[in-house]
Amino acid sequence: MSRIHEPSVEQVFIRPRYLAGPGDPTWVTTALHRASGWSYGHGPLLARVLLASPDQQALLHLEPEPDQPWWVIRHARTASTPAWQASFGARTPAEIIAAFTDALTDPATPSAGGSPYEPLRAAGWQPARDHSGLTSPDGTVQVEHFTETGSGTWFIDVAISGDPEGLIWRAQLGTGTPTHLIPAVTRALADPSPLPRDPQRLPPLGQDRMHTSIRQLPAADVAFALELRIDALISRSPCPRHPAAPPGLAVQPRTHRSR
Repeated sequence: MSRIHEPSVEQVFIRPRYLAGPGDPTWVTTALHRASGWSYGHGPLLARVLLASPDQQALLHLEPEPDQPWWVIRHARTASTPAWQASFGARTPAEIIAAFTDALTDPATPSAGGSPYEPLRAAGWQPARDHSGLTSPDGTVQVEHFTETGSGTWFIDVAISGDPEGLIWRAQLGTGTPTHLIPAVTRALADPSPLPRDPQRLPPLGQDRMHTSIRQLPAADVAFALELRIDALISRSPCPRHPAAPPGLAVQPRTHRSR
């Protein structure tokens, strides 16, 4: 059946994806709640989201703090693993954060995941000039594993210049972060496929380094993209469940500079 008369909406597809801007936070928050059973405890009048894993070991905190990372995932210490924390800045694309949380909540037994640098090398990233990590082909992203003084933190900096005003977003995956979660993020960074965005919400920084294309998509496809994502995540479980979505689960972050 032809879809020629169906309503459509304009979307801008942006690559590289790490410059696409934050996108829709429900790509992370609603997916965690409905597909993985994370409970929410924030008040409806608060500009923040708090989600806790079913075992109460992990907490996601999303809050518009100008001087702090907007996204923080903390995991408590267990009998076999230390406590750890990962954070992402306000302009981090939700799809990159989702790669992390999807791997965290995957019910399958995690594999080692390989070296986090391998997806980047395969995508043409080169050794950095001033540290031991890798740099994206356009010179915008620096990824480094900081191992001095016993630390094991991974740093991701996306910037158009070396001064603070040029920083677009930063992520820190702290010491103790499970090893399979780091490659999930670097694969998302290296993924060459563009990310769709609302033309009215293009990110202000890095536009001269973006490659964009405009497409008309069926409105239904755009409206139900999150539902399809949730269904795919639910299908990973041997006992799928379909909880209802409560209204107003997530806050939409504003796209302003974080320092």
